[in-house]
Amino acid sequence: MAVAALAAAACTPAEHADRGAQASGSLAPDSTHAAPAVAASADTSKKSDGPIRALYVNRWASQSHKRMAKLLATADSTEINALVIDMKDEFGLNYKSANPEFQKNAGTASVAHVGPLLDSLKAHKILPIARIVVFKDSVTARVHPEWTIRKADGSIWRDKKGIAWVNPYHRELWDYNIGVAEELVKLGFGEVQFDYIRFPEPYPSLPKQVFPDAGNLSKPDALAAYLKQAKTRLNALGVRSTADIFGLVTTVNGALEVGQDWEKLSPNLDVVLPMVYPSHYPHGELGIQNPNAEPYKVIVTAISRARERDKKLGIQQHEHIRPWLQAFTLGKPAYGAEQLEAEKKAVYDAGYDGWVMWNPGSIYDVFTPALEKTLVSRKKG
Repeated sequence: MAVAALAAAACTPAEHADRGAQASGSLAPDSTHAAPAVAASADTSKKSDGPIRALYVNRWASQSHKRMAKLLATADSTEINALVIDMKDEFGLNYKSANPEFQKNAGTASVAHVGPLLDSLKAHKILPIARIVVFKDSVTARVHPEWTIRKADGSIWRDKKGIAWVNPYHRELWDYNIGVAEELVKLGFGEVQFDYIRFPEPYPSLPKQVFPDAGNLSKPDALAAYLKQAKTRLNALGVRSTADIFGLVTTVNGALEVGQDWEKLSPNLDVVLPMVYPSHYPHGELGIQNPNAEPYKVIVTAISRARERDKKLGIQQHEHIRPWLQAFTLGKPAYGAEQLEAEKKAVYDAGYDGWVMWNPGSIYDVFTPALEKTLVSRKKG
């Protein structure tokens, strides 16, 4: 299968949010590198030196006392020791920034009360991880049209849904997103997770994408340069810089047309989070006729390959790879505790202890029976 087709077949958490939310009945849209210690101001993980096992929390759940109470209760009674919370998503910022320039890009959606939210996580000894959507940012595109991807005639390029994307080559945009990350760390977040670290798909049916400021820099090199700068600045504050990538990047040689290339991105991250959702692999991919029906085989294959590639890069960090696990149903079979157990076992058998569960509505009831009561290392090798 062509690399372009592979890129189209994969999708980020936010991209499958609408379909996954519908399926779940949710109301939501939806060399060796040493990892820095979690910021002292956060001091929130159950085991600060142990693996991270997390749940995703969308913007709307983070603003609901009832929803957060339920998520915290789940964490208190299981191995979950971190929450990945939307702090900048497709709707803009999910907090009130003290920076007036950042606040211009806030959007119009309601925002979380970050102080009380972080106080609650700290009281429950849960690591707060800030998720930041970077290059699919229609809010910033409206405020700063000069930061957008263009068409050949100079007008703003838009994807199949009519959404404008900001230009991954634009350095002011880099500074804005890293600045937001720094502000969130200073508020108390103990880790930053970047999403949409990629270019939009160059579908033949759409106009050609033109990138002002690109020069001779390739797509993979532009993404790597952004992540290198982010890692340097966030490590200086004592926190990890992490990013989500397509699951297919772990097994495809070279770069996808969206710019993601394992060998370029991995060295510039403290943790890589491949989105190895079995439902997102085409039939026959990885030699598996129906990937969605074989979660163990998909994930152990993808993560083992990622580990091999890290080893060739000289990256020896124990928990450098922390995959996203499918906690939603998309097609058959329906996903529940049995499938999650298989996914977790695949991660451990591939040599890692940490993972994050993705459900676009942040509803995990059918999966909680697969969660252990305490956090215990299970990885092999």
